[in-house]
Amino acid sequence: MADKFDVIVIGGGPGGYVAAIRAAQLGLKTACIDKWLNKEGKGVFGGTCLNVGCIPSKALLDSTHKYEEAKEHFDVHGITAKDLKIDVSTMLARKDKIVNNLTMGVAGLFKANGVTPLEGFGKVLAGKKVEFTNHAGKTEILETDNIIIATGSIPVAIPPAPLTEGLIVDSSGALEFDKAPKRLGVIGAGVIGLELGTVWNRLGSEVTVLEAQDKFLSLVDQQVAKEAAKQIKKQGMSVLLGARVTGTEIKGKEVTVNYSDSEGDKSATFDKLIVAVGRRPYTENLLSGDCGVNLDERGFIFVNDQCATDAPGIYAIGDVVRGPMLAHKASEEGVMVAERICDHKAQINYDIIPSVIYTHPEIAFVGKNEDELKAAGEKYNVGMFPFAAVGRAMAANDTAGFVKIIADAETDRILGASVIGPSAGDLVQQVVIAMEFGSSAEDLGMMVFSHPTLSEAVHEAALAVNGHAIHKANRKRK
Repeated sequence: MADKFDVIVIGGGPGGYVAAIRAAQLGLKTACIDKWLNKEGKGVFGGTCLNVGCIPSKALLDSTHKYEEAKEHFDVHGITAKDLKIDVSTMLARKDKIVNNLTMGVAGLFKANGVTPLEGFGKVLAGKKVEFTNHAGKTEILETDNIIIATGSIPVAIPPAPLTEGLIVDSSGALEFDKAPKRLGVIGAGVIGLELGTVWNRLGSEVTVLEAQDKFLSLVDQQVAKEAAKQIKKQGMSVLLGARVTGTEIKGKEVTVNYSDSEGDKSATFDKLIVAVGRRPYTENLLSGDCGVNLDERGFIFVNDQCATDAPGIYAIGDVVRGPMLAHKASEEGVMVAERICDHKAQINYDIIPSVIYTHPEIAFVGKNEDELKAAGEKYNVGMFPFAAVGRAMAANDTAGFVKIIADAETDRILGASVIGPSAGDLVQQVVIAMEFGSSAEDLGMMVFSHPTLSEAVHEAALAVNGHAIHKANRKRK
């Protein structure tokens, strides 16, 4: 490996491996470094997303959703499931197989595109050099013209709830319970906490979520958040807002969580506790003091809109830089940087990056929500349409939630959308595409949507923005 690389990517997650593949496709001699070891101690690429994040959690969400459907909702279809059981070990094995297939897929893509995989640790040195240390401890200095940092993020730890093997766990540990705990506590009512709580709630756990903030899903449109809270409560999960954890005590195989709320000091005892209070950028032992890469006041690597750091030829993408911690944001930044290295004028529209919460009903949103526009004093129109009025949703017995589209009051240009309901993550993408091309609500409303489909809710919500919805009474304009 004494030869010089055109690009070295540090980090093999959805930002890093995509950046490496795109750079190689553009004819650049590329290497990708990642330290991840799987359960068998073998080096794999894919990062948190493929190994212990997006993919395994969605596998468990899908398995448990099917189980809950069969247990609670098949009777309406005339289907009777007697003596229904779920084998957790089989469910976990399926999850692991999916992870293995995808990480092997990344290895195959590296081979097909000519990316050099380096299993171990990378450190950025001055002069665009990278110190690479393999898992055996052997170190060498690699030279390159460009460095892309894609080291991602790790779970935030909190002093009142230090991790304890098998009892107090982070999001990774919550994917490995060998059975549903009778009483499960979750600290944090964000995306990760709600999704993991949902998995084990479906399998019979009594789930209590402790959230320090007084507002539920504060970054989500509050009409959506209110509907989500109603659905989560209906499913049997308890969410305690304004509950600030002050400490934990372990006695035998139980953990007692001490917390305070508006009524004073309280406590709750659980069989397992998940700490899911967020993630922070991973930069430990990553940067030499003289490499020229700087961190901002929050510990993220400082970059401009094109993901360039303060050091020429060094870029950073994904969770380790500003913006939402989303795999798809990291991937697109990886492509953008690879193309800009080759002098292509690639860029990302950061105003229309969608977010999804994979509870059921799903929650998805993009652009501005009504609360933000109201606070800014902007004039807008709103169109909403419930899934309860959508034929395909009725046929699927999945009618909770609605689509909400917001447009500028003067230009009718779509400013944002929020969806809570079946396939919300897929439906919101239709609005993302419309927004990318500067569509108005009228434009979206004039398009022909297939019938019967869930996407008709998007169509009707777009029509409703201007009072033209067909399948519901329109709100009178003031």
